[in-house]
Amino acid sequence: MNPHQVETPQARPIDALLASYAAGSLNAPLHALVGSHLALSLENRRFVAAMEDLAALDLTDSVQKPLTDRGRMLDAILSTRESESVVVPAARLADSVFPPPLQRLVGRGSQDIAWRFKLPGIKEYRIAETEAGEAVLYWVKAGRRLPQHTHEGDEVTLLLKGGFTDPLGHYRRGDIAIADAELDHNPVADSDEDCICFAVTDAPLQLTGPVMRLLRKVFRH
Repeated sequence: MNPHQVETPQARPIDALLASYAAGSLNAPLHALVGSHLALSLENRRFVAAMEDLAALDLTDSVQKPLTDRGRMLDAILSTRESESVVVPAARLADSVFPPPLQRLVGRGSQDIAWRFKLPGIKEYRIAETEAGEAVLYWVKAGRRLPQHTHEGDEVTLLLKGGFTDPLGHYRRGDIAIADAELDHNPVADSDEDCICFAVTDAPLQLTGPVMRLLRKVFRH
């Protein structure tokens, strides 16, 4: 998650995604995306561990009484974990781009991806695709601007290499960007390095730029 979007631990857009991960309720691509984020970044590991602790309390107390003050309990767990000051080292990755959860999903390492031309300066590798959405790896040439688009649903993107900027902020390796139907954007890859990212959508995107009609057919095949 881009740190510039964080307000409070309970107010971040990413928290519902992390809670679903802790509960084991995400689909396979999103589960791999969040797992890869946690492998690359320490920022949200404490929150996920706290949610797992809370879920364990749910199971323990379900026979006795319902949990009626989840927010207070989560704050207490987070506070305890903060006071422990435990530093968890980042995992050593055999692949310089793909964390283990993504390698397991894709079934290969980053060096073995057969990229497919999408647009000038943009390549893709489709992992999964349904009428409801898709899971896609993107390679974007340094400094390249993606076509302007919005979404019928949500798009969750994990930065694996390089970075990009959109109206919500600047994202680098390990960050998660979340875009919804209200965001109309055309992210720009950083100029110093090619960008590789993993995007999972739950609905088709809609091109909105001046060449929309020409590119929509290409973008959707």
